[in-house]
Amino acid sequence: MGEAMQGFAYAICLLLSVLLNILLVGNILYGGDGEWRLRLPNGELKWSQDAAAAAEAVAALQCSGHGIAFLDGEIGDDGVTPVCECHTCYSGSDCSLLLPDCFADADSGDPLFLEPFWVQNAASSAVVVSGWHRMSYSFPDSSIFSQQLENHIRKVHAIARNAITDGKYIVFGVGSTQLCNAAVYALSLENSSSLSPAKVVAKIPFYPLYKMQTEYFETKNYEFEGDPSLLRNDTDAAGNVIEFVTSPNNPDGHLRAPVVGGPFARTIYDRAYYWPHFTAIPAAADEDLSIFTISKLTGHAGSRFGWAIVKDKSVYENMVAYIRTAELGISKETQLRALSLLKTVVQGDGRGIFNFSYEKMKNRWERLSQIISQSRRFTLQEISPNYCNFFEKIRGPSPAYAWVKCLREEETDCGAVLEAAKIIGRAGSMFSAEDRYVRLSLLKRDDDFEQLLARLRELVAIEDGAKTM
Repeated sequence: MGEAMQGFAYAICLLLSVLLNILLVGNILYGGDGEWRLRLPNGELKWSQDAAAAAEAVAALQCSGHGIAFLDGEIGDDGVTPVCECHTCYSGSDCSLLLPDCFADADSGDPLFLEPFWVQNAASSAVVVSGWHRMSYSFPDSSIFSQQLENHIRKVHAIARNAITDGKYIVFGVGSTQLCNAAVYALSLENSSSLSPAKVVAKIPFYPLYKMQTEYFETKNYEFEGDPSLLRNDTDAAGNVIEFVTSPNNPDGHLRAPVVGGPFARTIYDRAYYWPHFTAIPAAADEDLSIFTISKLTGHAGSRFGWAIVKDKSVYENMVAYIRTAELGISKETQLRALSLLKTVVQGDGRGIFNFSYEKMKNRWERLSQIISQSRRFTLQEISPNYCNFFEKIRGPSPAYAWVKCLREEETDCGAVLEAAKIIGRAGSMFSAEDRYVRLSLLKRDDDFEQLLARLRELVAIEDGAKTM
């Protein structure tokens, strides 16, 4: 009896020892927020110490709030310290000098308005990459795409309630740019029995990349036609069509639907701006092929990462074949950074980035609209309030761009009118529209946006009969 009790006691002690070791390992490797991570004893860093210290040192450079320094930036006279890269219209070693005659540059779609969000989330979004990180072309399963990243993409869409991913494939690309042509290529193979190439169309005004890229990579399988109204009235042209539908549209922010129908008509939905910060989400997109980009979700345009949600397996496989042929896959460092960013996006209830960015874009649209409303010379596009699936209420507009129209009959080049007032926009003809229109970006830094508003106030104030601003 005594020996049995002693054996039982030993078994209990062994079990408790195993459990204690599991808890200790878990404390090292597991974070309380559901993400696995390495927790070093006493917080001691090894090989990453110098890299972390350098990143912290550069981030600590203030640049007077009108500039920023980067690890890969120009080095100062001491041969060590990176110099401040000043925002547009600012100069000086610490970027504290405002240039009085500077133009307001509202041309680029650089989504730098999100920089402050990432400064606030510096710790959770930081990435330290080892010199030996994923040196192979592929992952252990021979895939060129990170499964963890795909899982987080699906989670982000579930939180944003802007796309259905269940039962669909996801393919990565070098930004949405590459995926647009990969989609054209894959869809053009779906009706290979046709004697004529597929006609690629997009309703005016449309994003110029569709035309530029389709013509640059044009093959016997497809060619760019232009606006759907230009299609000939023969059966093949009316049916063998690939249509780009940008929703919300770049440049005017309107939600769009396909124009072309027919048994062989295929649609590529460019959903780059279909996020709660740029538009109301009436319903989760449930389409055969939709393209998204991290650029307009997190603001990281320079990372060059996008993804397509694809329903049909053969289309998915042909898009993957395109990516493999063009790039042999997507940079593993890019996928790692995208994963880190999306982990930050989904932390907590996952609403943080959307609340931050929507409030900022809504505020910018309201302030811009208030200025233009005082004008009899210019108008903006109209975007009606709409029900949003994410916010679960009717919400007002917060578009990425202002689509400005010059009303005076003689002012047929609106870009030139604005440039004379020291405002740089993107001409309507770039979007195959009239030059009476010009696109102004609302996506850049606060300094850029404030400069744009200042120049617009000056321009509106000199109109005959305009109210004093």
